[in-house]
Amino acid sequence: MKYISVVKFTVKTGQESKFMDSIVKFSNPDGVISRKVVKTGERSFCSIMEWIDEQSLAGARQQMIAYLDTVRDILEEISTELGVTDPASGPVIIDEQGLVTSPGGTISGKIKT
Repeated sequence: MKYISVVKFTVKTGQESKFMDSIVKFSNPDGVISRKVVKTGERSFCSIMEWIDEQSLAGARQQMIAYLDTVRDILEEISTELGVTDPASGPVIIDEQGLVTSPGGTISGKIKT
């Protein structure tokens, strides 16, 4: 069963360029189907990774923590409980993809599942 991991984080003021350089160079671990990084605010971002299964995510944790350690100093602490990331993950229960003809548009009646 496919698995999704989502991680939210905020970059310290003035560190956006360093963060962007780093996130572009990140190599996807084995088992990643897709990765998207979304800019959700002026300095906030969300990483969304789709995995072939939960075991792939578990097997990549050390690699992802090692990457986080390289950027930890440029991220703001979210809270003392969370640290610098707000992670969530779980199994995919719905997987629908629309066919896009242009940004913001879809082909009516055509949903690929």
